[in-house]
Amino acid sequence: MTVRDKKRSPLASTGLHATLIAAAVVAVFPPLWLLVTSFKPKNDAFTTEPVTDFTLANYTHVLADTAFLTWFGNSVVIVGVTTVLGVFLAATTGYAVSRFRFPGMRPLMWLLLITQMFPVAVLIVPLYNLMASLGLLNQPTGLVITYLTIAVPFCAWMMKGFFDTIPVEIDESGRVDGLNPFGTFWRLVLPLARPGLAVTGFYTFVTAWAEVAYASAFMTGEENLTLAGGLQTFVSQYNNDWGSMTAAAVIVAVPAAAVFAFAQRHLVSGLTAGTTKG
Repeated sequence: MTVRDKKRSPLASTGLHATLIAAAVVAVFPPLWLLVTSFKPKNDAFTTEPVTDFTLANYTHVLADTAFLTWFGNSVVIVGVTTVLGVFLAATTGYAVSRFRFPGMRPLMWLLLITQMFPVAVLIVPLYNLMASLGLLNQPTGLVITYLTIAVPFCAWMMKGFFDTIPVEIDESGRVDGLNPFGTFWRLVLPLARPGLAVTGFYTFVTAWAEVAYASAFMTGEENLTLAGGLQTFVSQYNNDWGSMTAAAVIVAVPAAAVFAFAQRHLVSGLTAGTTKG
């Protein structure tokens, strides 16, 4: 009798389902609490009762009476540029180290890995001084460069793994057809790496969209803040507007959820397409 043929005992099945239910409750409770609180009046933010006086006042206040739309626009620009550049740099770097052998390749890969080991608290001061010396404080370019240093090293390693699974014969067929290395990469190899590109794009997006420390340190002035920095203005030592905070957090989560759904769909379709090719 194989392991698959063995039936799980009722006690083990009950324990497994109880554990899964508990894990689901723990995962769902924080976003559900945010959503419910965002529809409550400000005075009822910390009550444990369900919504008894449904209101959209928090959303109206956030969108009409604050600089939320300015923060949203700043984030869209910064995150969009970071995602496009991050995917391109990670893909080209991953392809280069996957297909070519050159002096310093191994130290380069180790360097990319080591950069991920430093916590934000260690890097924020030297990066701040560097951005200040380059005149990039309060500039979207400074945040884009910073986010690229976070996302590209990890994504380059990940893309290398995807490119390693693509047969080298595809590159050779491209050279036979007269394509240069970049043409082979762009026209033949890159379309086969759609799952990797989807994950890389999503990781880069989330890195920039949800980042708080660098955005708060490098950007000052209400007109320059991103969403991460702007949300902190609702709750501080001088102000505790939890209703607006939760409403803004719900709005911020919507684009992230949409990007996740988009990336997930392309990831699954890419994997399916890869398995049906002969």
